[in-house]
Amino acid sequence: MTFFRPLAAAVCCALLAATALAGEPLLPQLKAYTTRDSWRQPVQPFRLADNSWYIGTEGLSSVLVMTAHGAVLIDGGLPQAANLLLQRMRELGVQPGELKVILHSHAHIDHAGSLAELKRATGARVVGNAESAVLLARGGSDDIHFGEGLTFPPVIVDRIIMDGEAVELGGVHFTAHFTPGHTPGSTSWTWDDRRDGQALRIAYVDSLSAPGYQLLDNPRYPNIAADYRRTFALVRSLPCDLLLTPHPDKSGWTPAAAAAHPQPMSCRAYADGAERDIEAQLEKQRRAKR
Repeated sequence: MTFFRPLAAAVCCALLAATALAGEPLLPQLKAYTTRDSWRQPVQPFRLADNSWYIGTEGLSSVLVMTAHGAVLIDGGLPQAANLLLQRMRELGVQPGELKVILHSHAHIDHAGSLAELKRATGARVVGNAESAVLLARGGSDDIHFGEGLTFPPVIVDRIIMDGEAVELGGVHFTAHFTPGHTPGSTSWTWDDRRDGQALRIAYVDSLSAPGYQLLDNPRYPNIAADYRRTFALVRSLPCDLLLTPHPDKSGWTPAAAAAHPQPMSCRAYADGAERDIEAQLEKQRRAKR
């Protein structure tokens, strides 16, 4: 069985096509955690490269990569997105049992919330590093920054990976790059695809923000500022013809932003902007301590 096959004409397959909202209602809010509408707004899948598809919502990325031996999913969005993602996979010709591997960026509810249900429904193996595995197994409980505020269904990691290690399926190699800061276990992924007959190096780079974080003298994460700086340097060096991010607006991938910014930013520009924001946040916290 191969995944290199024609797709239904109803599926939008043009790169950065209009991806108009298909009149679908928002996914429901969770009782304990209120999110932006864009995070719950379904959009039509669109093709990123020959074998890589965006199947997430307007505000939260999920990327499906098809190989000769099955499919790989990167990130799962909110807990209520599981059925939507399974539906999108079927629309692209991927049955639940054909999803073999689930990768993720970091263990927060808006990216790992559906992983437990997706694993149960598909039998796919979840891959992650040791730092993320602990938080995933706790379902986000005792988060360094958010405590019990952003919990989600716990999920067990089936394979622990190391920095620089590759996960291979059907001849496609997904290389893990540890990019700590947003969480201690934050991980970015790179792989090769093709588009318009040309090789394309894709980088799915984790979030580089610090929303409300204590960046100075944080007893739970003493080296957080140093980790961010190392991460910025690493992100600049990634093989990166096409940048994707867990929140697509950070790299220009929302349907609304695509019209104004048809080409996403580079990895270098993404790291540069994030570094300016973190340094400004650090300076503000320093001034508050004086």
